[in-house]
Amino acid sequence: ALGELEQIVNRLESGSLPLEEALGEFERGIQLARQGQAKLQQAEQRVQILLADSEDAPLTPFTPDAE
Repeated sequence: ALGELEQIVNRLESGSLPLEEALGEFERGIQLARQGQAKLQQAEQRVQILLADSEDAPLTPFTPDAE
């Protein structure tokens, strides 16, 4: 979905689309952005639930090099 949204943005920024096609692309972009926002909100809620369930568990900072 993110890749499609990036393609839509590129097409809209090019300025070469006819008005009707640009409006259709804009509508699709809004749909994709809303879907992405909903997924982010769901993920945030899941993280909050997991953190609430494990209040006694110590949290350590994420270090990408530590594998």
